[in-house]
Amino acid sequence: MTYSIVLYGEPVLEKKAEAIKEFDTPELHQLIDDMFESCYAAKGVGLAAPQIGIPKRIAVIDLSVAEDPQQKIVLINPEIIHKEGTQAGEEGCLSLPGFREQVRRPKRVTVRAQNLKGETFELTGEDLLARAFNHEIDHLNGRLYITHVSALKRDLIRRKVRKLAKAGEWGG
Repeated sequence: MTYSIVLYGEPVLEKKAEAIKEFDTPELHQLIDDMFESCYAAKGVGLAAPQIGIPKRIAVIDLSVAEDPQQKIVLINPEIIHKEGTQAGEEGCLSLPGFREQVRRPKRVTVRAQNLKGETFELTGEDLLARAFNHEIDHLNGRLYITHVSALKRDLIRRKVRKLAKAGEWGG
């Protein structure tokens, strides 16, 4: 099932998501499959559960955008345990379509998370994968990438979104 992407302005995007406590259930497997399907349908490289209206600590990432099944990453209850270096690059978000901004992020990041069976693992990513880890885990903590841009740019984006919403061109 493909979910609609929740857009900026929805409260679920600004709340810390709840930890997953039950693993290896048919519902969890289905949700992960649906999250990848929704991510691909939106042409994204990553998706956090709050972006489909589900306040749970789950994120999926696939830098190949469905081209290479080996690149699928499922992060349940993830946390960043190590950061190093800095990179700046353009970042966008499925919940903020049409907007892209330069964002500074760590160049190399190590995350600790759980898999579908509840087993803990660590994974290190650099460059785009490090950016994706940061971006998706931010979502699970109720933050969007625009919290990392200047107050002026953030305010401009908010005003543009309000204008689009007023014109009926934002959200449902």
